[in-house]
Amino acid sequence: MADGSKIEWTEATWNPVTGCTKVSPGCAHCYAETFAERFRGVPGHPYEMGFDLTLRQERLELPLAWKQSRLIFVNSMSDLFHELVPFEYIQSVFATMVRAENHNFQILTKRANRAASLASELPWPPNVWMGVSVENQRWATRVDYLRQIPAMVRFLSCEPLLGPLRLDLGGIQWVIAGGESGPGARPMKEAWVVSLRDQCQDQEVPFFFKQWGAFNCEGRRVGKSRAGRLLRGRFWNEVPVSRGAPAASD
Repeated sequence: MADGSKIEWTEATWNPVTGCTKVSPGCAHCYAETFAERFRGVPGHPYEMGFDLTLRQERLELPLAWKQSRLIFVNSMSDLFHELVPFEYIQSVFATMVRAENHNFQILTKRANRAASLASELPWPPNVWMGVSVENQRWATRVDYLRQIPAMVRFLSCEPLLGPLRLDLGGIQWVIAGGESGPGARPMKEAWVVSLRDQCQDQEVPFFFKQWGAFNCEGRRVGKSRAGRLLRGRFWNEVPVSRGAPAASD
């Protein structure tokens, strides 16, 4: 958890909360739940309670011990704005992020309405990024809530991308897209990804293509590693300006 991440758009993960509950179709095959439930009932294991929501107070100040600057995904194994996370605990997480100013923190939620309702009572230093998940058009309303949050970098995670999206990206600084992997994965159509990339280019928003997932661009199930990350012959690794000028890899 402290030393790195296999997630392509971040460098490390920090989980002061673990466990969650499903709220929309993107949660159906949650990798975090699958991982955590493997260890339910194992005495002494960090996930002895499986994917039950758990406040990990012993981890609250962990980033303060990391001297080298990192891009840190907050709660890869939960949702900071879950309704069962007390506001006082959320404040404690933010207090650590304020103190750890050498890092950039990426918060991602599906509970955009709660995040927006609490935003005015939380600090938003430049190193705290705020994102929402948008898996299909039904949940594009989360973007409107995100725009209400005064984060310097607001981003969208369109993963797993489960349908075409038409988005107003005003006030959004980054878009990530990707397909679903693992058992029960649902295929992502190339046209959906290309349309999203084109919208980002038209609206001058950095675009990051994370992966095809279990299915390749032709809709054949070949596995995540074989499907890869190429979109029409190139990688798309654009990042927000605060991490350097956005530029796609060749």
